[in-house]
Amino acid sequence: MRALLTRIEQNSALDGVGDRLQRAVQATIRPQRVRDLLHGVFLGHPLHPALVQVPVGAWISAAVLDLMPGQRRAATTLVGLGTVGALPAAVAGLNDWAALARDQRRIGLVHAASTTVGLALYAGSLAARLRGRHGTGRALAYLGLTAASAGAYIGGHLAYKQGAQVNQSVSELHRISDGWHPLADLAGLPQRRLVTREMDDVSVILYRHGDEVTVMLERCPHQGGPLGEGEVAEIGGHACVVCPWHGSTFRLNGGEVMHGPSGNDQQILPTRVVDGVLQARLP
Repeated sequence: MRALLTRIEQNSALDGVGDRLQRAVQATIRPQRVRDLLHGVFLGHPLHPALVQVPVGAWISAAVLDLMPGQRRAATTLVGLGTVGALPAAVAGLNDWAALARDQRRIGLVHAASTTVGLALYAGSLAARLRGRHGTGRALAYLGLTAASAGAYIGGHLAYKQGAQVNQSVSELHRISDGWHPLADLAGLPQRRLVTREMDDVSVILYRHGDEVTVMLERCPHQGGPLGEGEVAEIGGHACVVCPWHGSTFRLNGGEVMHGPSGNDQQILPTRVVDGVLQARLP
C-alpha cells in the first residue's frame, strides 16, 4: 500500500482530471463565505472530518445490525441516514481538496473516487431495502463499507502523511525553548506594520497597535506560506494578516482564522515588555 500510494502521489497523469475538477469546484462553490463555512472557519477546525462521523458511524452500525435477526428496519434507517449524511461531508471535502497542493490533490482524487463508489453502493443498498430486497441490500452495503473503508485509509494518508488541512505551523512550537525570548525594542517597532523576527530559528511576526504588540508564528497553518510577506487588512473591525499564497486570513489580536482555505487558527505567543524590550515565550 505504501508503494501504491507513493506512485499515486507522483502520477502526473491524474493532473488533467484533477485540474479540471478543481476549476469546476472553485467555480461552483461560491461566494467566499460559503467556502469559509465548508472549510470550518467558524469552528477554527476543518469541518470535513467532523461531518464524516455521521456516515461512518451510521454505516458501521448498520453493518452490525445486518448480522442480527429482526433488525431490518433499523439497519435500513441507518443506511439512509449515512447516505444522506455523506453528501454534506463530500461537499466539504471537495472544498478542502480544491485548495490543496497538486501531489495532495492526486491522493485526494483517489480518496474521493473510492468514497463515491461507497456512496453509490449504499444508495443502491437503500433502494434495494426499500423494495424489500434485503439480501441484495445487505450485500451492496458490505461492498459499500469496503469501498468507504478503503477511502478512509487513503484519507488518513492524505492527512497524516501529506499533512492536508493539518496545521502546518504548530510544530514550530516544539523548536522553541522554554523561557522568555527578547525580540525587539518596543520603541523601534513601527505602528501597524508587520515585522519578522526569530525565536530559536523559528520565524515569528510582530504587529504593533499602540502599546499592544502581537507575536504570531509566521508559517501559515494551511500550506506554510510566509505571513510576514502578507498584507494587513481590516475585517470586522479587526486588523488581520492575509497569507500571500492562498489568502487565508487571521486576526492579529487573537489568531482566529477569518477566511479560508485554512480551517485552523494561527498560534499567538504570550508577550511582555521588560526595560523597553519586547519578549515572548511559549504558550
